[in-house]
Amino acid sequence: MRNRVVITGIGWVTPLGRSIEEVWAKLLEAQSGIAMTTLFDARYFPTQFSAEVKNYHLPENLKQSGKHEDISRATGFALDAAQQAWRMAGLPEPGSENSKAVDPYSVGVYLGSGEGSLDFENFTRTALASWNQENRGLDMTLWGQRALQSFHALREIEQEPAMPISHLSMEFNARGPTLNCLTACAASTQALGEATELIRRGDAEVMISGGAHSMIHPFGVTGFNRLTALSTFNEDPARSCRPFDATRSGFVIGEGAGVLILESLAHAEARGARILAEVVGYGSSADAYRVTDQHPEGRGAIVAIESALRDAGLQTGDIDYINAHGTGTKENDSTETFAIKGVFKERAKLVPISSIKSMMGHLIAAAGAVEAITCVLCIRDQIIPPTANYSVPDPECDLDYVPNHARKIKVNVVMSNSFGFGGQNDTLIIRNFS
Repeated sequence: MRNRVVITGIGWVTPLGRSIEEVWAKLLEAQSGIAMTTLFDARYFPTQFSAEVKNYHLPENLKQSGKHEDISRATGFALDAAQQAWRMAGLPEPGSENSKAVDPYSVGVYLGSGEGSLDFENFTRTALASWNQENRGLDMTLWGQRALQSFHALREIEQEPAMPISHLSMEFNARGPTLNCLTACAASTQALGEATELIRRGDAEVMISGGAHSMIHPFGVTGFNRLTALSTFNEDPARSCRPFDATRSGFVIGEGAGVLILESLAHAEARGARILAEVVGYGSSADAYRVTDQHPEGRGAIVAIESALRDAGLQTGDIDYINAHGTGTKENDSTETFAIKGVFKERAKLVPISSIKSMMGHLIAAAGAVEAITCVLCIRDQIIPPTANYSVPDPECDLDYVPNHARKIKVNVVMSNSFGFGGQNDTLIIRNFS
């Protein structure tokens, strides 16, 4: 018999803020976190806006601990979100006398986190200084010499995608299973699903799980612009992300982190924890189709959704709300709609669906975790956030996308979809705990 897995803490750092209640209120009011980019000079890029975490500073206690120097922006987000979630869960403060009450070998970390941002200015300065005009190329010997002098060792290491889990394991003395996956936009949903499986089979009692990412830098934006995946609606950034709308033109790159504390039900009850919700279903698949596209018939997405329902022992009629991947690209939104119809059949038009990326932007590897937290809050408050900027219906996207205004409904069971570049598909089902 597998262990039941419950959620006891949540925390996030987002383009709309870092307080759970403040950000949740903004989502329900359809406020936007998307604005002109300030983290670098984007004036010559096709896309000059993004969903940045504004005026961010690492909490003082984390800054002064001496364990997290020269960390990447994403690692800072992860630490902050994890600290919020850990404290909400009522787990003992790291290093305190009470910390001995939790076996460190029963606590693990599973994140879906992306690479840290490149030290771009230093990189380009070194490249320019090593240019051989006569040969029209880099003098690699000179490049190596200058790089050794100017590159910062810790900042280079902090680019590695696994660094956030290293910092989290240090901060919370988590000595159990510690893993990171980077399955593009599905990463943190997959991390949450796999962390759930670790607890179910008894490999851990507590998992710090979610994701963190920051790709708002010249290389990150260049790549997505070259793929023509980003919106270029520079004249009105707040309205640039329009999931499921006929005028949608691409996603908006964002950054941030979301972390949830998952526990076995027995562990949570033994310490008297307040239980927020229960993870009851997880499904994962790959399209095996193309490195940048989903299968146009949503084959992999259908498998992930059906697998999650089967894992939860539920039927489509049990789902009260779907938190969509909903990126705002032509391909994703029509494919996701097709997949939902393929699974839900005639009930597809009766299930409310919305995408918070319309307000939050696409947090890439962190997106699924932030959306899972949103699902927990939907259950708590019996209300669902809207899809903002929806005005022109698309015949290919003909479901109920909760346009522009939050909706009070009965919310007992929610489904959250994440579909990544390369055809990775992951679905979670979260239920009101009873």
